[in-house]
Amino acid sequence: MTQHWVDPYAGFEYTPELISVSREHQYEKLAACGINAEVFGEDVDPSFFIGLAIHAGINSGITAQGNINMLQNLKVYRAPQLDENLRVTGLIRDVKPVPRGRTLHSEVSFSDTGGKVVVQANRVSLKPDPDAQTSRGAGDKPAPIVTDVSLLHAAGTYQLTPDGVKAYSSEGNSIHYEEAAAISAGFRAPLIGGGMGVHFLMAYLWGAGDSRRPVSFSTEIYFRRPIFWDEAVTVAVDREPVPGVMALLKPDGKVGTELALHLL
Repeated sequence: MTQHWVDPYAGFEYTPELISVSREHQYEKLAACGINAEVFGEDVDPSFFIGLAIHAGINSGITAQGNINMLQNLKVYRAPQLDENLRVTGLIRDVKPVPRGRTLHSEVSFSDTGGKVVVQANRVSLKPDPDAQTSRGAGDKPAPIVTDVSLLHAAGTYQLTPDGVKAYSSEGNSIHYEEAAAISAGFRAPLIGGGMGVHFLMAYLWGAGDSRRPVSFSTEIYFRRPIFWDEAVTVAVDREPVPGVMALLKPDGKVGTELALHLL
């Protein structure tokens, strides 16, 4: 069946749907990242809700092809459980023109069977205009969360591979799994999706059990630089047991993804 795409506009509402994250899905996708899914126990890794929110838009007719994630806010009121049924609702709050195209501001909620929101996933993404005369300019650039990388402590390194990134990626945005699409978009190789990188940060939080894992929390996540499918990435944190700032560093030590963590 041919998908009919909708031109995004402010106020566009997603079609509500029911979803769940199965144990098999979580184990398969985290294995593709090189992460031991057992650290999450019966909890769903909150990182999955980044991709699930994107696919809620796709299922409602908003294409993700070529889009670039810029800012992700996750509010986790409690960790959903594996195989738990959740109701997804969402909308596009705003669409803003920028030199490179448009930014889409979306809000997606995941509610339990009692109607209580358990995860909120709000996102700002860039929808590039192929006819734009510039490759730069996506709106106001927020101040960095990490102001001095040397103050962070390395907490583990993961080697990405093309096979692993392809195994993790799902249909919807081919810059994450097709070389030709990534090169056409101006990248040297496919880049991991924002949610894939966040798995490494969440695995750190869950990895030491209750001493580190917050019960409920809010994050601001900025995707500062593309992380390519053949790079090694290092998890870096500002303090233990519960960090306030986390980052995923590229091989040159620069920040690829940065995250500010707030307890609720």
